[in-house]
Amino acid sequence: MELIATAFAMAYQFGDAFAFLVISCAGLAIIFGMMGIINLAHGEFIMCGAYVTASTARMGFPLPVAILCGALVAGIVGMIVERTVVRHLYHRPLDSIIATWGISLIATQGVLIVLGSTMQGIGTPLGSIEVGERSYSAYRLVLMGAAVALLSGLYLLFYHTRFGVIARATIQRPQMAQALGVDTRRIYGLTFGLGAALAGLAGGLYAPTMTMVPTMGATFIVESFVTVVVGGADIFVGAAPAAAILAVIRAALTAWYGQLFGQIGLLLAVIIVIRVMPGGLSAWIKRTRQ
Repeated sequence: MELIATAFAMAYQFGDAFAFLVISCAGLAIIFGMMGIINLAHGEFIMCGAYVTASTARMGFPLPVAILCGALVAGIVGMIVERTVVRHLYHRPLDSIIATWGISLIATQGVLIVLGSTMQGIGTPLGSIEVGERSYSAYRLVLMGAAVALLSGLYLLFYHTRFGVIARATIQRPQMAQALGVDTRRIYGLTFGLGAALAGLAGGLYAPTMTMVPTMGATFIVESFVTVVVGGADIFVGAAPAAAILAVIRAALTAWYGQLFGQIGLLLAVIIVIRVMPGGLSAWIKRTRQ
């Protein structure tokens, strides 16, 4: 029984880390990995989704509906940001860093001034499960399933729908897509909005597990960038293996040495990958298939 409990604990820690990395990086992978925009406001889109989710849930709406509301509001805000700021910064990565960093500061300080330094959160649903002498949050298992569903949904969206084909064509060859009659500005706006909505979804999914503060997005952003950089430009090829590898590193180091060493392990992993495989795991996987 003790062996089963230990194996479950290890699998649970890995699944929890994997879910966190996948869910937190999905929106950034689309905006940064596909569109080339270094979005330093990613954490604030996550915070937006979390705040809207908590507010909607306290109004009496079911948690799944509240989470969808958080994702929707973050997506709308993302489309507004793209139309007013980001649209003028495509192919200007340094300018996009400064602009999105400014948006990040404005959003954080604005929420702090308007809503205060903290916000009433919502409790973690579904209770806990007992395995041996240890208890585990059942909601974390839901997050693991949500991560797998999110990867599957994004793959189907971008590879098996008309929007996905047009979006990939627009991002890879915008002049050719425009010559064929595609409204590239609209596609860029929708794609950026989708990335922001996925960030809001991450905030909504993790809202029941976190303290609601204006700087809560900082909890996600380092892991998000690390996962995207390790995965490479093709999020559908590189995101899942990158998240799996980093989850093993983070879960092992956190279990043995604490959370600080788990964070250090992630940073060392990205340094090694950039040095050995500059194109990330997706580029390496594609080369090995050829």
